[in-house]
Amino acid sequence: MRYLNRHRYSRIGEHNEDPLAGVANLFDASIVFIVAMMLALFSAWNMMDLLDPNSEVTIAKKSADGHVEVLTKKGSEIKVSKVSDKPLSGSGKRLGTAYQLPDGKVIYVPE
Repeated sequence: MRYLNRHRYSRIGEHNEDPLAGVANLFDASIVFIVAMMLALFSAWNMMDLLDPNSEVTIAKKSADGHVEVLTKKGSEIKVSKVSDKPLSGSGKRLGTAYQLPDGKVIYVPE
């Protein structure tokens, strides 16, 4: 009987751990989950080229208030350009003609 009582008390003494020790593991698990979700979204939207350091990607983004931004990635450099509807003026030469088809596609014909 003494052996059982002594063995039981020794187990109780071994469980004197920090109750918040498991929080660090939860944080690590959440970081792994977030990275996995980002990779899943990139692959679902066919955007894995954004992670490739040698790729060139151009994305046009339109906000709810009508502003358009063009994101261009060449290698590791990312450039954001805002598009405006203001008329521009200057000197230059005509490069060609653009035609819009009935289905909405635009065809550029160089001169």
